Amino acid sequence: MRLLLLGGTKFVGRAVAEEAVARGWEVTALNRGTQPAPEGVTVLRGDRTAEGGLDALAAGEWDAVVDTWSWAPAAVRACARLLKDRVGHYVYVSSCSVYDYPKPAAADESAAVVGAAPDATGEVPYAEAKRGAELALEEEFGGSAVYARAGLVLGPYENIGRLPYWLDRIARGGPVLAPGPRELPLQFIDARDLAAWMLDATAARLGGPYNVVSPPGHATIGAVLEECVRATGSDADLRWTDPERIVAAGVEPWTELPIWVPPGELHDYLHDANVDRAVADGLRCRPVAETVRDTWAWLESIGGRAPQRADRPFAWLAAEREAELLKSLGSSGNRASAPAVDQLPVRLDEVRQP
Repeated sequence: MRLLLLGGTKFVGRAVAEEAVARGWEVTALNRGTQPAPEGVTVLRGDRTAEGGLDALAAGEWDAVVDTWSWAPAAVRACARLLKDRVGHYVYVSSCSVYDYPKPAAADESAAVVGAAPDATGEVPYAEAKRGAELALEEEFGGSAVYARAGLVLGPYENIGRLPYWLDRIARGGPVLAPGPRELPLQFIDARDLAAWMLDATAARLGGPYNVVSPPGHATIGAVLEECVRATGSDADLRWTDPERIVAAGVEPWTELPIWVPPGELHDYLHDANVDRAVADGLRCRPVAETVRDTWAWLESIGGRAPQRADRPFAWLAAEREAELLKSLGSSGNRASAPAVDQLPVRLDEVRQP
């Protein structure tokens, strides 16, 4: 297989590149060259936001293209128009964020989506950008392109810092504010499993939208944090705390305590997707322990500090604030004064991203 990868040096793109090379595919990547590509990848220089930024793709044919673009959909439209007669198949890394909020329980790919424009430029909200890119591909490829609607993406090379936050915090040991309930279900996808499914999808010439995230029951917040303890070998003491008390203390779910949001409408939006279609077409998710362990090994290999995307700044819970919260939440508290967990200080645009 001759694969064209638009991106290929960071997180999901890097996972796709490594998986394709491991399969013996011939991999070409178009990117700006800000980071080195994996060994075995032929790199073409180009910036999709600049005039002439696609000149390196003026010639050449490929069996498939995987596109990881997350910004204005006009860039996806331009690539699709340039390549549609010279690539056999197009896979786009979309997002479950394209669905309207709120959405029905266990919604599948037929759920209502946000309004968007395929030719939008400039600053476009994340959900509209992803949906606009899908529409652009529909115009150029009809129903033959795949829209891999990923949810929360974790694993090695993560450049947002969600799982690395927990690994780093738990590695430091001591009492850890663990947001409950411990059995709270999570849906996420290891970037490597997402990559493998997308390459299988293009080899099988699948088409249309797919929710690509772990099946219900695959993970809980308890399983993730406890695997962090095992992977790091620390003496961390997970202090499981009721979600109402955490919210009442002014802690912002997702933005201060990554991955976690308490039970309620927002949690269901993030962690209650129907993935039957993807599973039927080959989606397999590795155990939680493997994702956590491998992410910790990667962090240790780069000195323990994860890279951070400039466009995804998050202020995780500071150590001093956590210590204060542990002390105050250790008292009886006043649960009667806690706000309802469906009235959270979390902006939807902050969670509408993989």
